[in-house]
Amino acid sequence: MRLSQFHLRTVKETPADAEVVSHRLMLRAGMLRKLAAGIYTWSPLGLRVLRKVEAVVREEMTRAGAIELLMPSIQPKELWEETGRWQKFGGQLLKLKDRKEAEYCYGPTHEEVITDFARQELSSYKQLPVNFFQIQTKFRDEIRPRFGVMRAREFLMKDAYSFHVDDADLAREYRNMYDTYCRIFTRLGLKFRPVAADTGAIGGSASHEFHVLADSGEDAIAFSDRSDYAANVELAEAVAPGPRPAAAEPMRKVATPVQKTCEDVAALLGIPLARTVKSVALIGEQGFVLALVRGDHVVNEIKLAKLPGLAEYRLATEAEIGEHLGSEPGFLGPVAPQRPITVIADRSVAAMADFVVGANQAGFHLTGVNWGRDLPEPDLVADIRNVVEGDPSPDGQGVLRIARGIEVGHVFALGRKYSEAMQCTVLDAEGKAVHPAMGCYGIGVSRIVAAAIEQNFDAAGIVWPEAMAPWQVAVCVINPKQDAAVAEAAEALYRELTAAGVDTVLDDRGLRPGAMFADIELIGIPHRVVVSERGLAAGTFEYRARTAAGSEQLDRATLLARLAGRG
Repeated sequence: MRLSQFHLRTVKETPADAEVVSHRLMLRAGMLRKLAAGIYTWSPLGLRVLRKVEAVVREEMTRAGAIELLMPSIQPKELWEETGRWQKFGGQLLKLKDRKEAEYCYGPTHEEVITDFARQELSSYKQLPVNFFQIQTKFRDEIRPRFGVMRAREFLMKDAYSFHVDDADLAREYRNMYDTYCRIFTRLGLKFRPVAADTGAIGGSASHEFHVLADSGEDAIAFSDRSDYAANVELAEAVAPGPRPAAAEPMRKVATPVQKTCEDVAALLGIPLARTVKSVALIGEQGFVLALVRGDHVVNEIKLAKLPGLAEYRLATEAEIGEHLGSEPGFLGPVAPQRPITVIADRSVAAMADFVVGANQAGFHLTGVNWGRDLPEPDLVADIRNVVEGDPSPDGQGVLRIARGIEVGHVFALGRKYSEAMQCTVLDAEGKAVHPAMGCYGIGVSRIVAAAIEQNFDAAGIVWPEAMAPWQVAVCVINPKQDAAVAEAAEALYRELTAAGVDTVLDDRGLRPGAMFADIELIGIPHRVVVSERGLAAGTFEYRARTAAGSEQLDRATLLARLAGRG
C-alpha cells in the first residue's frame, strides 16, 4: 500500500467531545468519524485495524471447531415474545415497524434467532454438539453513548452459540471457548484477565468476562494477590468477618443536626467510618426492607436482587419511609421501627458491636448499638456489599486487589432457558425429545480496538500490538520527487518486504520529515524505516521501533532480517 494512493487524514487538535484516550487518538488518527450519537464511520485506516482483529477472532473460532454463519440484523417481535424479552430487555432494544405495521427490532444479540434456526435444523443428538458463530453489526440503544466505540450504540461483535445433548458436554465446550478466548486476546497482544461474572440479562448458570486491564476501564475487577481468583466486583464474594465482639458501650442518642451521611456523622463523632452503619430502605415482594451495610461499604444491587423476595425490588419512597420508620431519609436505622419491617444485614454489619445508626428521628443518631440487646438479630444475614481492596480472597489465598478493566468478551453457560422457552428439541439416544443445553460466547470486536489503545499509547499517539497494527512497517521516503535514486531504493525495499510477507506501507506522500514521522507515530506503526540520500550514500537505512528511544543505522541485510523476524 502506498500512502499517496490511500485515504489518511490526521488532525493535530484534540477533539473537545472525546473523554478518553482511545476516542481522542482514534479521531486524531482519522480512524473514526462520527455520524450520530454512538454511531461512527470507520475510515479505511480504522477498518484495516478492525479487520486485523476480526481475522484473529475468526481463525481461532474456526480452529476451536465453531462453524460460521450469518443471521439477520432485523429480528421479528414474535421471537422475542417467545422468550419474554421483548419487554424485559428494556430501552436498549431498538424497535421498528415495516410498511405493514409488523414489529421488529435491530438485533442487540441473537439468542432467539439462533434458537429458531436450531429448532428447524437440528433434530437428533447425532448432530450435536455444534457451535455456530457470526461476526456482525449489533445495535443497543445506550442511554448515554460515550467514549467513542467503547460505548457505542452500533458495534461489531462476534457472537457464538453452542447446542449440547447434556450439561457435561456444555461444560466441555464452555471450557473450550474460555481457552479459545485466552488464545485470541494473547495473539492480539493484550494484557487481560478472565473474571467470574453475573449472568445478567442474557441468563444462564455460569459466566466469565474477559477484561483488558486499563485505568480508564468502566468495570472494577477484584483479584487475589496470591492465586488465580478473579471476579467482577459485582459478583466477588465478601467473606464473613470473625466472631462478633461483646458489647462495651451503652446505647445513647446523640444530636446530629445536619449530619445525614455516614461520613458526616463519623466526622462529627470523631470515630472511624467503619463504625457507622448505612440503612437503605427498599420495597420488596414481602413489603418494607431495611438493608444494612457498613458506612465505608457500598451496597451491591446485583447481590441484593438475588435474595429471596428482592428480585424486583425498588427504593422506598419518602412517604413509605415515614410510614414504617417515622423519619426522613438521612436519619434511618433498624432500632424501634414504627411498623414491622424486614432487616437484612450485610455479613460485616452482623459482626459489629457498638455501632452507630440513625435514630429514626430527624437530627439524631444512636451510638453504642448492639444486636440482641438494643434490637433483634437481623432477619437475614447475607453478602450484600461490594468487596474492597484488602478484603480476604474468597478462595482463602491472599487478599483482594482492585483493578479497572474494559470488558471485551463474555462467555455464558445458558442451560435450557432459550431452548425450553422456544420449544427447541432434539431426540436423544433413547428416542426421547429433549431440550438441548446451550452456551453463548461474545466478543466485542470493535471495542477491542479501543481497549487496545487504552492500554497502548504514549505522548506521540497509538502504540499498536503487532497483530493489530494497520501495517507492521512504514517505509518513509525523504524528498521522493527530488531524488529518483531515493525513491527507487524505497520502492525496492517496499517490494522486498512485501514479498517476504511483511505488511508494509510506503509513505511516498512527499511530506516534510517532521510531519511524516508524526503521522506514522500517531497511527502507531510498530516499525519505521527512513530512506534518505544520506543513508544511501552510507549504505544504511534509518530504523526505529515505535517503542524505542532512538533510531539505528542498519545495512540492508540486517534490516531485512530484523523486520522478517529472523534477527
